[in-house]
Formats: sequence, C-alpha cells, structure tokens
Amino acid sequence: MIPAMPASASPARRSSVSVLRFGRVAVMGALAVVILFGGVWGSWGTAQHVMLSKGREEGTVRVTACAGDSCSGPFTPTSDGARARARVTLDKSVAVRKGETYAVVLKPQSSHAVRSGPAGILYAWVPFGGALLLASVVVAGGMRLTRMAWALGLAGAALLTSAFLAVR
Repeated sequence: MIPAMPASASPARRSSVSVLRFGRVAVMGALAVVILFGGVWGSWGTAQHVMLSKGREEGTVRVTACAGDSCSGPFTPTSDGARARARVTLDKSVAVRKGETYAVVLKPQSSHAVRSGPAGILYAWVPFGGALLLASVVVAGGMRLTRMAWALGLAGAALLTSAFLAVR
C-alpha cells in the first residue's frame, strides 16, 4: 500500500458519489423517456389513421401528379361508405412515385390520404424508430445500461430497415 493513499474513501465521499450517480441516471432516464415519447407522438399523427382504420374511407390512389411535397390522384373506394373522389393528396416521399397505385386511408373530413397496409403502418412508425436509435445512445452513454441500449438500438434499426424494405 502506498503511504499517501488512504485505505478507503470517506463515507461523505462515497455518499456524494452515489448521489451524483443517481442524479445522472435519473436525468438520462428522463431524457430517454422524453425522446421515446416524442417519437411516439410524432408517429401517432399518421399511425392512428392507418392502424385504426375501421369506419374510415379506404381505397386506392393512382398518383397522376407530384409537385412540391405532395402528390395527387383520383381516389377509388374499396370500403363501404367511401365515395370516389377526383383528387386526393398524398405526402410525397421516396416511397411515392408518379403512375403507381397505392392502398390508402383518408383522414377524416379531408382529402388527405395516408398509405395503409403493412407498408403504411411501418412507414408511419419511422419517427419512433429514429427515437429508439437516439434513446439507445442516451441509455448507453448516460445510464451505462449497455444491454438495454443494444435492445433499443436494434429495435430501432429493425423498424427503420423493415419500413424501408416495405415501402420500396
């Protein structure tokens, strides 16, 4: 033993280290929860229409024109109570191409459509997939929970990859 080194840390030092460790874990845990909540919030605006489509107008849209950040085309209904429309809009993304036909659900009291089916559900949850990836970094670095971080990161990567493959 080195004479200049104390045999053990003082009780006051141990308790202050414990308080700081608890504070770091609590703050980073709260940050991870806020990030995940933001991802769910960002996804739910679209996902609710796709996942809870009972009673909504369902059909197909053949994209005839794209301008700016939206595409449009005629709506052909496939559900009871839905009516045909000459023009509905669909958000333009990498997954929407002119001349293609997509299964959609119309948002209530509007002519705005969102993709339905497995591709639409996965695409709607893309913001949550990004939040899972970001939260995994916070959990790994701030909370030092590497297994939980790997689980969050892999879940986010799987969600984003499956959404990419589904909407191709």
